[in-house]
Amino acid sequence: MIQNKLFEQVIGDLDIGYWELINNQSSWSLAFLKNLGFEEGEVEVGLDYFLNSLIHKNDRNLFRDNFYNLVRHDLDFKQTINILCKNGKHKEFVCRTKDELPVNVHGDANVIFFYERKYRTNEKVKKDSFYYQESAEMTSTGSWYVDFNKQESYWDLQTKRILEYPEDYKPSLKDSSQYYVEEFHQLAADCFFKCAMAGTPFNTEIKMLTAKGREFWAKAIGKAVYNDNNDIIGIRGVFQDIDDEKSKIASLQKTSEIIASQNSRLFNFAHIVSHNLRSHTSNLSLITQLIDDVKTVEEKLELLDSVKDISESLNSTIEHLNEVVTIQTQTNDSKVDVCFETTMSILKKSIGSIIRESKTTLNSDFSELKCIQYIPAYLESVILNLVTNAIKYKHPERDPLIIIKSYIKNNDSFLEVTDNGRGIDMEKFGSKIFGMYKTFHYNKDAVGIGLFITKNQIESLNGQITVESEINKGSTFKIKF
Repeated sequence: MIQNKLFEQVIGDLDIGYWELINNQSSWSLAFLKNLGFEEGEVEVGLDYFLNSLIHKNDRNLFRDNFYNLVRHDLDFKQTINILCKNGKHKEFVCRTKDELPVNVHGDANVIFFYERKYRTNEKVKKDSFYYQESAEMTSTGSWYVDFNKQESYWDLQTKRILEYPEDYKPSLKDSSQYYVEEFHQLAADCFFKCAMAGTPFNTEIKMLTAKGREFWAKAIGKAVYNDNNDIIGIRGVFQDIDDEKSKIASLQKTSEIIASQNSRLFNFAHIVSHNLRSHTSNLSLITQLIDDVKTVEEKLELLDSVKDISESLNSTIEHLNEVVTIQTQTNDSKVDVCFETTMSILKKSIGSIIRESKTTLNSDFSELKCIQYIPAYLESVILNLVTNAIKYKHPERDPLIIIKSYIKNNDSFLEVTDNGRGIDMEKFGSKIFGMYKTFHYNKDAVGIGLFITKNQIESLNGQITVESEINKGSTFKIKF
């Protein structure tokens, strides 16, 4: 069978017909039968039937000789033949064996590929003028050419500069996968194989790999080259480095997300200012009016106690709002190397009694990412809020277990805090978790400011915080720095 998995998928997607010979057994692909108009079982699979009933008599002898040379002497060939279809008409095909293909599909079987001959006009290319004239016409970037007859690739100097290869470098057709990042090997195989077999042009964005190991985004454009007989004899195209463009788009997207987040926080802040402060001042105004209206000293003293409660609540709200404003002004503080182990030591000292009294197990793993550039007070505050929340909202039937770990993924730094607490109903509260004065449990000491402050601290330094939670199982807060 064909051993190259990349091209197994390409062949399946493109419906290229093929004849496979292994251990003296013949099999025709469904795509081959379909192209001829037959269903499986309607024709006899084998050389005798093919020669006597399907292939045109003018092509019969040459194909028979080519077939036997392939089977007996492992000699590859390419031939144009006419094959009889179910509708009684002949259709012209080009048949190629493995070594005649522009790609490496070697396996443990002999395979003959059949693709329908498609005629093209006005697309002749002169090799002598292609490298310079055509590259200028297409995009004025690095141009390349794959010659199927010589089984060789050609790059102009600009392509070699883009891919950081020396000027005397000779590109390898068989090892072409080395020019692409691994997760894009399949895309590259799809584009080149379809273009080589059926003349399908391509224009795609793909991540490439230079000789120095640098990954970058490129626009790859290619189309088939035909000779005077309308045979595909190669592929020509260009590579354009669009890494800066992709980076700008990614940066713009990130900036847009930050602005949207800041607008959301600003709206939330304005709402708290207008609603909560107005509520406090309205209550004060009402109490003072009532004090003027009541007659007895006892009633006035009772109302004065209410004034005290309102003033304390007002002071608390102002402190919370001041803390939010302080976060935005402190982002100008210099970042320094902050080690997670050091931060954890400070945290354990500050809330050690709470950890012991609640019988909390606190496990941490900072082996993959030991330190980050951050504002120390912010990192302490973030971890402290998440740990104390996990203890405060512990599950009533088990002792708290909190796992904290740091790691690197796709060149980004992360911190995860996982607990086994009550969990949060994400369907009901998912959009409100980080809102100011939002609470999701019935603890009498729940205020709803901690996660709001935490989110503001993280996002003020262009980070992100997300949460996954399940009721009665626990929560995981993930911070991307």
